[in-house]
Amino acid sequence: MQVWTFIVLIVIILLILGFFIWINKDRKYTSSRTVASAYDAWTNDRLLEELWGDHVHLGYYKGSFRKTDFRTAKVDFVHELVRWSGLDQLPIGSRVLDVGCGIGGSSRILAKEYGFDVIGITISNAQVKRARDLTPNNCSCRFEVMDALNLQFDDGSFDGVWSVEAGPHMPDKQLYADEMLRVLRPGGFLAVADWNKRGPVSKPNSYWENFVMRQLLNQWAHPDFSSINGFRSNLVNSPFYCGSVDTEDWTNLTLPSWIDSIVEGFRRPVAVLLLGPGAVFKGLREIPTILLMRWAFANGLMEFGVFRSRG
Repeated sequence: MQVWTFIVLIVIILLILGFFIWINKDRKYTSSRTVASAYDAWTNDRLLEELWGDHVHLGYYKGSFRKTDFRTAKVDFVHELVRWSGLDQLPIGSRVLDVGCGIGGSSRILAKEYGFDVIGITISNAQVKRARDLTPNNCSCRFEVMDALNLQFDDGSFDGVWSVEAGPHMPDKQLYADEMLRVLRPGGFLAVADWNKRGPVSKPNSYWENFVMRQLLNQWAHPDFSSINGFRSNLVNSPFYCGSVDTEDWTNLTLPSWIDSIVEGFRRPVAVLLLGPGAVFKGLREIPTILLMRWAFANGLMEFGVFRSRG
């Protein structure tokens, strides 16, 4: 019992310390450069990679999440979204664009497991460099620095377009939808998964809900969140839309990710400590935002939406 008391006490102290670090500085969105700088820093210090592997998105948990390792859940998420969206119907060799590819975790699965020819784009120079370093020569992936709101590809260039948890960083959600649909060929498959705010409610947000939402935006360089129905409307209203759009709410299927992402730090303490004190303090800083994210998704302020469409 004394050991557990000591562990709880240490966790509380670390959370308090992380909170004070967190409130002294935020990463409020001001331009696309804000997003690029944040991801350059996260990539260069290797903290997220050491903790979570080469996937920085949430995991997919079916049944008892306690039986699923966090990194395994992330891989499961990729396969579930491929299946749900219909991307698995594409033949080997199909061209797929990964919008907001991070350090290439999903891109490499799409290439290795499904035989796709994948191009991953991100606004972060550091992510592209790391993605290239992590990708073996025999993997049909390449990575480029590119703005998702100004894709440098011809209309109908891809058989599939994939984007996971990139939308909150986009200041113009309609243009984000337009560009993905523009480069999708007729009959191609679109797969999107995102953090979404809840739709309109009969009463205004409480003071606490407004505080939480403000922190979720400012701490991780988000200009705004769309709602599930709001982004569905962006897709339907696009001049490049020519098929149906389906949505689902995967909040409950991804919710365990938030606490699991913190637990990873305690599962791999040596890996974190070896990165140096800067990474340790940065990890502490992220904990309050992760906990607020978990609260927001668990209490309906946020929802995890998935979207699929045919070009």
